[in-house]
Amino acid sequence: MQMHNFLRTSAFVVFFSIGAAALCGSILSRELLRYYQHKQLLKAAEASLKKIESLNADYDALLRHLQKDPNLVDRIANVTFGKQPTDANVIYPKVTADQLAAARKALAEETNLPPSDEAPRWVTRCNQPGKRLALFLAGAALVLITFMFFGPSKLTPKNK
Repeated sequence: MQMHNFLRTSAFVVFFSIGAAALCGSILSRELLRYYQHKQLLKAAEASLKKIESLNADYDALLRHLQKDPNLVDRIANVTFGKQPTDANVIYPKVTADQLAAARKALAEETNLPPSDEAPRWVTRCNQPGKRLALFLAGAALVLITFMFFGPSKLTPKNK
């Protein structure tokens, strides 16, 4: 008799847990999907913040160099504004468009973000309306069946 009660109780716990998990999954699937989307947005915002901080550090370093060396403006102006060099004793390399495109491509690959965490497939599937309703009904049916078949047994007390 004691083994029978143990098996009954363990079956109740297992089936009720599965039914409750199915109910919770169907109810919270939208919130889980929203959680993963917000997690992706947060990672993207952190990456852009790091990029902005890096740019600020670069600009601060450039400003410090400009304050220390006033001739730096003349050297940067040639590259920035496309001015022709004025010094006859210096050879300036000519860069082709192909070389610039290759350099841009290398920099773009270097700065690309790693693939961000997407929502698991089971969350996106559970969020579909038909599957969500089916999961809810299956969980509710499993909880009801669990209470009907594995609930407290009605034993008649024995006469003393």
